[in-house]
Amino acid sequence: MENYTMEGRTYRYYGQEAPLYPFGYGLSYTTFHYRDLVLSPPVLPVCANLTVSVVLENTGLRDSEEVVQLYLRWEQSSVPVPRWQLVAFRRVAVLAGREAKLSFQVLAEQRAVWVQDWRLEPGTFTLFAGGQQPGQKTRAPSEVLSAQFSVTGTARPLRGC
Repeated sequence: MENYTMEGRTYRYYGQEAPLYPFGYGLSYTTFHYRDLVLSPPVLPVCANLTVSVVLENTGLRDSEEVVQLYLRWEQSSVPVPRWQLVAFRRVAVLAGREAKLSFQVLAEQRAVWVQDWRLEPGTFTLFAGGQQPGQKTRAPSEVLSAQFSVTGTARPLRGC
């Protein structure tokens, strides 16, 4: 095998074709509402980590669990990258009518791209938070919030941070 790219080999690189059963696919016996997605800081140096918080509210009549998923999308990259990449997830139990504020860390290494070595690049990124993948079409309603952040500085090898 000489071609090690994932282009055309996994749904993350298939273009606009959605997977039949995406990550987190399943049913819930209640409904959830996402709000207050906060990225801190909204502009960060190339080697810095990002702090993410989001509020998850159980708006249904039953206690239930939700798998909160965070995806990262590169808005421009020097090499081919996935449409989006799962960077964090957490299963959370929320009582009916209650809410939970969740915090996550997105590490700088999760933004690295392979260019003969792992590199961090400046640019604009979009972070998605919700109970499913961005753009997923399902019968069960689930929201996906999004927010952008910027990375400043010059490209550098990951090991140089």
